[in-house]
Amino acid sequence: MIDVAAVKRDFPILSQRVRANRELIYLDSAATSQKPESVINAVSRFYQNTNAAIHRGAHALAEAATVEFESAREKIAHFIGAQSHEICFTKNATESINAVTYMFLNETIKAQRGIQVENPHFALQAGDEIVLTQMEHHANLVPWQELALKTGAELRFIPLNTEGRLDLSDLESIINNKTRVVSFVHQSNFLGTINPVNSIINRAKQVGALTLLDACQSVPHLTMNVKSIDVDFAVFSGHKMLGPLGVGVLYLKDPNSAPVFLTGGSMIEKVTLEKSTYAQAPQRFEAGTQAAAEVIGLAAAVDYLEQIGMEVIHRHELALTKLALEGLMQIPQVNIIGPTDLQERGGIISFTLADLHPHDVGQVLDEQGIAVRVGHHCAWPICTYFNVPATTRASFYLYNDEHDVEMLVSGVTRTLDYFGVS
Repeated sequence: MIDVAAVKRDFPILSQRVRANRELIYLDSAATSQKPESVINAVSRFYQNTNAAIHRGAHALAEAATVEFESAREKIAHFIGAQSHEICFTKNATESINAVTYMFLNETIKAQRGIQVENPHFALQAGDEIVLTQMEHHANLVPWQELALKTGAELRFIPLNTEGRLDLSDLESIINNKTRVVSFVHQSNFLGTINPVNSIINRAKQVGALTLLDACQSVPHLTMNVKSIDVDFAVFSGHKMLGPLGVGVLYLKDPNSAPVFLTGGSMIEKVTLEKSTYAQAPQRFEAGTQAAAEVIGLAAAVDYLEQIGMEVIHRHELALTKLALEGLMQIPQVNIIGPTDLQERGGIISFTLADLHPHDVGQVLDEQGIAVRVGHHCAWPICTYFNVPATTRASFYLYNDEHDVEMLVSGVTRTLDYFGVS
């Protein structure tokens, strides 16, 4: 059990009043989570006491900053079951995914010019296939579209079914001997669906394809071990797991065989005017000055999550999701887009309300102090599949409680009353 009242006291923003002095009911954690005071203080302390460029300089502040930064890396890596040299920091998960696509693009261009590449598996040819799913966030769709356009590779998709789950019936045909990489979401930011990671990764391995897992909506809410699922790459963002904005993580199973994607200072081994050699991981993937304060803040977020326990958090969110599904489904005008049971799903619920546009629904809920997300949630193909222009999305986290769910359900009913829908 989570003592939500005590947890809420740790989040200064949740005590504020909004919209004509109403209590804030924050149900938009899938977009970005709120930050506990311990995270805010960790960032502040770095700037007050330790601020210096890491891995540079021999003075006391630089040494202290480097030690604190690398200690944070170790803690964050351990949180997902990785070793510290297997993760590098980016500004968000979108940049992490783009980084992997640039690994493929850079090696493809070199191979086309007859240059020996670090890892031939990353050199694509026309007709090679990249497999995604029909439920991907734009961040895990558009970069691969661009890579296919530039290299001649082709995109294939694991389809959705009407329940909002993946249809794996034709998986052996979709992931085949032409497949070079399979990139897919762990938990859908739109549907809440938790995908069958092991089935997809095992099939990819049978044909020698690399795998990338978009774990933005799973790492903040579930116990994650990248070793046990045996994925080649995994990405997530700090700001969705109580951490600061502006820091993301890229996990690489075999980092020293992966091509570099960003070059410059701090990632080199030796430089001459003619050529350069690169440092070992993780420094080879972290060109330039790193966001040290944000990384240290993310480590503080990991401390907070681990203190409560990821299994406890997941059970808490499922209890809230069950309550919300039951309440919303009692309203005849509500249509849930996605799974309506708790099987392999997380604390995200997307829905439409009568023929009201979700933007109107969101505005009326906001006037009641209820913060939800409205729109296509950067997953336009899902809207197309379900033939909806957008949805209203509520997402739960460790600082939500039954009262928040009750406010959501009653708020939806009041929205119907506001628009005179019966």
